[in-house]
Amino acid sequence: MKKPKLRELGEAIRAIIHGPYTTKFPYAPSVPPEAFRGIIVFNEDRCICCGACVQVCPANAREMVLDLAKGVFRNIHHQEVCVYCGQCVRYCTTRDAIKHTQEYDLSKLKKEGYDNFVEKELAYCEICKKPFAAKAHLLWIANKLGELAFANPSLYLTQHENLGLTEEVAKRGEVGPYRSDSVRILCPDCRRRTYLNEIWGY
Repeated sequence: MKKPKLRELGEAIRAIIHGPYTTKFPYAPSVPPEAFRGIIVFNEDRCICCGACVQVCPANAREMVLDLAKGVFRNIHHQEVCVYCGQCVRYCTTRDAIKHTQEYDLSKLKKEGYDNFVEKELAYCEICKKPFAAKAHLLWIANKLGELAFANPSLYLTQHENLGLTEEVAKRGEVGPYRSDSVRILCPDCRRRTYLNEIWGY
């Protein structure tokens, strides 16, 4: 530019009339744009602890922890590791269990307090007694499928159990699986073995 001083003078005049381009943060709050990807929070009522957000996180800022002592799946978000790319928000199974906020100030005086998490009750297999999913996850799938959920006993029995419509059924003392075991809440491995035993005898 042949006359750079004129450009600088023009910018100075515009700054006097319209104010400076910079914000006054941290002395005054700065309002971010509407699509700003700020601190991520859980919607605890909508999270089903399915683990989809953990699978798509490129920074490994999320993890699923199995807490057998409390009988829960714990979905943890490590804010200090997160790069706020928004992949977890985009690929959330329920679409609204995770969201960005307008908050952007992550500075703290201590190293602790950066993690936030959601806990959901475990669903246990009635044969091997091992946890295989969160009950909230099974309920979400059953509600999503509607009447098609009756094709999978684990789904509709969990749904009926949640509504208080099931009773404890006497279980065989011997080692299964048996045909009656097909109408129980089972993990995928035990359900496969039960169906193979019923159809093929092994």
